[in-house]
Amino acid sequence: MPSYTIYVLIYIDDIIITGSSKHEVTTLISQLSECFALKDLDPIHYFLGIEVTHSQNGDLLLSQSKYITDLLRRTNMLFANPLPTPMQSTLRLQQDASPAMTDPTLYHSVVGTLQYILITRPELAFVVNKVRQFMHDPQDHHWKAVKRILRYLAGTSSHGLLIKHNSSSTILVFIDADWGSDMDDRKSTTGYCVYLGSNLVAWSSHKQRLVSRSSTEAEYRSIVVVLTEVLWLQSLLHELHITLY
Repeated sequence: MPSYTIYVLIYIDDIIITGSSKHEVTTLISQLSECFALKDLDPIHYFLGIEVTHSQNGDLLLSQSKYITDLLRRTNMLFANPLPTPMQSTLRLQQDASPAMTDPTLYHSVVGTLQYILITRPELAFVVNKVRQFMHDPQDHHWKAVKRILRYLAGTSSHGLLIKHNSSSTILVFIDADWGSDMDDRKSTTGYCVYLGSNLVAWSSHKQRLVSRSSTEAEYRSIVVVLTEVLWLQSLLHELHITLY
């Protein structure tokens, strides 16, 4: 058995190759270049709209500042006055509370882009989930909520997700449920985040499929969802030969 491990991530014609042996990674790249036309960009700095900043101690900062700037420019919000939060704490979005948007295609495009930004901005998961629920019939007050998210991004475009080099392999989970918070159907919202050591590796905020009759039932439904995520993560780490503590 080899004493090294190599991981290859492929998305169409973009490839990330990493591993525990720099020599073996270089050898693999050389072997691939004999079969395919390759361009070696050295240490990763940009991949699928995600910017990677390397620190001297090996930590990585994942961000999407260019992707966010392009979105703000496309929506004429690049020079908008920034706001400190992406959503008002008292806001309760619902259907049929204002006239329909004159350009629903714009709403679909912007919210779809915001969903991709969640890759490096977990703090937006809750509010993006809320505005996403009205994709079928966006109205003016829904668009107003989206514009607030954009104004928040205008002041935080350089923020991102920090991945620490030296971290334990302990899985830690935080979970909560907002019971009956939906004003239209009284369904609850599940929110969770999963840490591998000190690194945030999974997060989600979404409306539950069924109506919970109590806050306890809403919490139990949330636990079931996050346990599924943890079991999948354990299986993935096992395939990657990473030992959990």
